[in-house]
Amino acid sequence: MGKRKEESISKPGSQKRRRLEYIDEHSDESNEEENLESSADGNASSQLTAGEVGIIESIQLKNFMCHSNLGPFQFGSNINFVVGSNGSGKSSVLTALIVGLGGKATATNRGSSLKMFIRDGETSADISITLRNQGRDAFKPEVYGNSIIVNQRINQEGSRSYKLKSKSGTLISSKKEELVKILDHFNIQVDNPVTILTQEMSKQFLQTKSESDKYKFFMKATQLEQMKEDYSCVEKTQQNTRIQIEQGRERLEELRQIYLEKKELYKSIAFVNDMRRRLEELKHNMAWAVVSEMEKEIEPIKEGIKAEEANTEFIQKVEEWQVKVNEAEKKYKAILDRLETVSEEAQALHPQCISLKAEVQAKRKAVNEIEVVYNRFKTELKRLGKDDEQLCKRIEELKSSANQVPEPEKLERQRKIAHLREQLKAFRDEEIMIAQQMDQFQQAIYKCREEHARVRRENADAQQALDAKQKQLRELKDSKTDTLKRFGPHIPGFVEAVETAYKQGHFNKKPLGPIGAFIHPKDPELTLGIEACLKGLVHAFCCDNHSDERTLQLLMSKHYPHGFRPQIIVNKFQNKIYDVRPRAVYHPEFPSVLTALEIDHVMVANCLIDVRGIEKVLLIKSNRRAREVMQSSHPPENCKEAFTGEGDHVFERRYYSSNYSRPKYLSQDVEAEISHLDKEIESKRAQLTASQQRLHSIENEIRQNEDHLYGHRRHQKELQIKIRTTNGEIVDLENVEEHQSVDIRILQDEAEENKAKMESVKEDMQLQSRKMEELKNILLEAEKKLKEVKEKIHEVEVVAGPVKDELNQAESEVESSKRHLQHYADKQKEHLACIEKLKELLAAKEKELEEKTAQARQIYSERIQVSRTVKSLDAEMNRFREKIKSETSLHGNREEIIQ
Repeated sequence: MGKRKEESISKPGSQKRRRLEYIDEHSDESNEEENLESSADGNASSQLTAGEVGIIESIQLKNFMCHSNLGPFQFGSNINFVVGSNGSGKSSVLTALIVGLGGKATATNRGSSLKMFIRDGETSADISITLRNQGRDAFKPEVYGNSIIVNQRINQEGSRSYKLKSKSGTLISSKKEELVKILDHFNIQVDNPVTILTQEMSKQFLQTKSESDKYKFFMKATQLEQMKEDYSCVEKTQQNTRIQIEQGRERLEELRQIYLEKKELYKSIAFVNDMRRRLEELKHNMAWAVVSEMEKEIEPIKEGIKAEEANTEFIQKVEEWQVKVNEAEKKYKAILDRLETVSEEAQALHPQCISLKAEVQAKRKAVNEIEVVYNRFKTELKRLGKDDEQLCKRIEELKSSANQVPEPEKLERQRKIAHLREQLKAFRDEEIMIAQQMDQFQQAIYKCREEHARVRRENADAQQALDAKQKQLRELKDSKTDTLKRFGPHIPGFVEAVETAYKQGHFNKKPLGPIGAFIHPKDPELTLGIEACLKGLVHAFCCDNHSDERTLQLLMSKHYPHGFRPQIIVNKFQNKIYDVRPRAVYHPEFPSVLTALEIDHVMVANCLIDVRGIEKVLLIKSNRRAREVMQSSHPPENCKEAFTGEGDHVFERRYYSSNYSRPKYLSQDVEAEISHLDKEIESKRAQLTASQQRLHSIENEIRQNEDHLYGHRRHQKELQIKIRTTNGEIVDLENVEEHQSVDIRILQDEAEENKAKMESVKEDMQLQSRKMEELKNILLEAEKKLKEVKEKIHEVEVVAGPVKDELNQAESEVESSKRHLQHYADKQKEHLACIEKLKELLAAKEKELEEKTAQARQIYSERIQVSRTVKSLDAEMNRFREKIKSETSLHGNREEIIQ
């Protein structure tokens, strides 16, 4: 197995196997001897070099064929003979060489499948072959080193796995492709009969008489068959190359024809240049038209600034209310001075009252302390009296029982005591068990009562919600004939009373309201969002002045329930709506609340702008889009909040969900609302019925548990009576024995000593009683003085009461005046801010005008007087662009044709 030289035949997309390159022999007879010598030297050198790579150094088999462990066999560098008796493993070594180096099972002529080579009773077989890897033709010597170890394992399923290791045993690869590269590099051909000739193959070769079979064997052994295949591949590659050359010539002819066509087209599109020149002229006009239009936009802004600066209404209001605030503060100060004079008298009495109160507290504390000592002695005396009675009784009992008790009686008593103690233990065990069961019933009752309370609350909430829905349904049905009833059953009567009062001259200008009756959503899907934005303002009324406000309040007190008076907005009535363009929000997709409403009266719109700022609130149907607009990026200019179609409130960093699912006051489809409410009422009724059934079930469970608890409690009391009775009997029986062991004389001494202590305690009690009476008399005197001082302070406070009422009224007037002053001051600030914003807008427009003018001069230096609008110029430019584009797409681009 010598190392062979390599030559490759390349083809697009394929890599042919390496084959042997044969060296031609010299045929010159005159130099034959010299050539033979040279050839011999060359062969010797070749053998030395080739002998260093591809040599099988050793082989080892485990569980292969009939051998559990065969080898390792170490082979020499030259010819090796393997000899041995039949069954010693000669054929196994040769078969292992074929299989271990990647050969098929059929190539060995010893089996049709790899699993047939596994020794009987084993699950796998291992083959290890070591190949030499030295010299200049070594395969990856830096990776494998001087030897390559090929390990192969054959599994029971007939599959095999490879492990290619270096000389040191390091795993390099486990792929068969790497083994194929190594065998190809070393020119080891396990399927070539010249390399490995099996017994069956040699028999076939010797026994065959067919010349064709021998020729095939020759072709395979000399690799001429592979060379024939390589030659066929080269011929096929040559044929493909010629076809590609012929196709290239045809393509060249097509390109030449395209060039001639483009050349003709280039000549036919000269008129496009005229359109481009016209387009350039339009661009010049467009640049100066933009400048002209911006100059026209600036003029209204300047006029608006002049008009706003000339408006002094808010300045006059601020001055007027400032005078009223000063007058109210002056009045307040005068009343405050009067109150301070009265308060000084009360304050003069306060130190005396405080000192007397402290003295009373000290005296009361002393009385309490002496009373505690007295009660302690009294308690001690009672205890000593009880002890004396017990001692006397005990002495009498001992004296009466002087005789010795007989022994049989004593034994009978002890037997009874033991029997009673057993009964007592049984009673106590039963009592513990009853107590545990009572705890369980008590816990069950407690849980049921908690559940009962929760269900009752839910029941009450459901009933309240049902009543509210039914009331709303009645109002909706009534509103079919009178839309004002949607805002409450009393509203039509109240509006009629306002109309009557206005006709009678009680109002300077007729109040407007409720506001909800004057507004109508343009898009029904935004109705809930509008209601969520306005909230209670749909019930509010608008007044022209504070006199009308007071009259309206008086009327409301007669028609509205107590505590439900709606808001009244006081604002000077005007004939035109506010100009909110500088501070309003604009969005290309979504409207503001102002633009989403149809408002019947100018003043209703102005009041909503003043109080709620509806021009700054966006309405966005989708919750997701609302989050994107308000939170994912910067909100639109002048917009701080938005409402969704579901009524959710969206800020830049906050989001509040709505508590309502449908509009109540502004819906235009009354029939749909009635139908929806009917369904909700039916649902609430079903919920209420289920809740009531649950309540009855819980109540029955509570009654059952209480009955059980009562029975156990009665049983427990019976057991406690039995325990006490048994304990008493035991104590009585035990006391019979104790009577005999007590010394009567000692008890008499204790009784004498106890009587002496009682006499001492009685004397102490009498002493403390006298002290207590003295302190109580002192306390009564101090309390009397304190009462007199308090009465004087009360008289002063009675005088100060009306003065305080006047002060509170004056303070209310001051606060009211300040609120009005603040209101008009805020209006003045808004007015000034509006002027400032207009000036900023003017400055920005002028700056933009300068930039546009500079840009126009860059496009065309001389100013052009343009009478056409930017829009018309832009439309004409777009038409020219479309024409140029269509001509270019039809005939091609001039520059591309030139290139």
